[in-house]
Amino acid sequence: MRKKLGLIVNPIAGMGGRVGLKGTDGPDTLAKALKLGAKPVSPARAVEALRAIKRSGLKFDLVTYPHEMGKDEAREAGLKARVIGEIVSGRTSAEDTKRAAREMLAEGVDLLLIAGGDGTMADVIEAIGMRAPVLGIPCGVKLHSAAFANTPEAAGDVAARFLRDGLPLREAEVMDIDEEAYREGRLSAKLKGHARVPYEPTMVQATKEGSAGFELADQKAIARWVLELMERGRIYVLGPGTTTRAVAEELGIRDSTLLGVDLVLDHKLLARDVNERQILEAIEGKPAAIIVSPIGRQGFIFGRGNQQISPGVIRKVGKENVLVVATPHKLGLTPILKVDTGDAVLDDKFRGYIRVMTGYRQMRMVMVSQ
Repeated sequence: MRKKLGLIVNPIAGMGGRVGLKGTDGPDTLAKALKLGAKPVSPARAVEALRAIKRSGLKFDLVTYPHEMGKDEAREAGLKARVIGEIVSGRTSAEDTKRAAREMLAEGVDLLLIAGGDGTMADVIEAIGMRAPVLGIPCGVKLHSAAFANTPEAAGDVAARFLRDGLPLREAEVMDIDEEAYREGRLSAKLKGHARVPYEPTMVQATKEGSAGFELADQKAIARWVLELMERGRIYVLGPGTTTRAVAEELGIRDSTLLGVDLVLDHKLLARDVNERQILEAIEGKPAAIIVSPIGRQGFIFGRGNQQISPGVIRKVGKENVLVVATPHKLGLTPILKVDTGDAVLDDKFRGYIRVMTGYRQMRMVMVSQ
């Protein structure tokens, strides 16, 4: 008997990332993102996942929702789909996601593939609980939940393996954060429930873990060495996180952002909480470097929470000018690093071993994988 796959696409998920809005919850935020030039993220990433399933040769039935919530993506991926439900194209909402999940549960799907972010996954779990297995195609800005694959391609590969071979299921935490607090530099994450997710530990991400208080000394040691290495006249792009904030504090900068991206020039704050366009304008024709720290337990150095540092920014700066900083404790939780910029060619350039600064004049070679 052919397996049945359900597909739900949140077409606005992730649009706030590159423009520095840290999410797209609510119509006002979406309108602001569009005004800033935000472009859809999730449709292309859903297509990428579906094409991975198609390449597997799996024979399955695809059930999805109309227009941009799945039908358009299935067609672009070259897959036939049975379309159920109704939406108003261009005006989708969380209620559409919940209704789609309930209707696909009634259809008896073997797996629900969700293209979205933490909020989308929370909506699905609110609607159906753990009554059907789910797997997320990573499209959101934050992605703290353990229900998402590492990349869209990995989501397709895991979905195909689950439907064909029957991977075991695990209970995964579904987290979501208060986006308003997030934009103000405060991280307030809440457990929204649990999902049953295909278990493939090398291709499905863990729940994000924050830095511990005992890491402060290591962060300060890293910051001291970074300060010694900083060159006059070079712009430094500081990614989010407590380790990079320690660099700003060592410079005497007290109003840096914890959860955004800042620019530093000649040991002074050049610009605070910038978006992709602002970074590109600032570094045009100037030497620049990027300083980032991996997300705890997940290991992502690009593609989670720092989408402002886009493929365009990374290419302009150059891989050789990317400095990764992480405490020994964080690397103990995250022995393999990951990238998911949305640019497969660029991601491939980071595969292999890179140098990670772990303390004062201390470096470690760490693997970057999918």
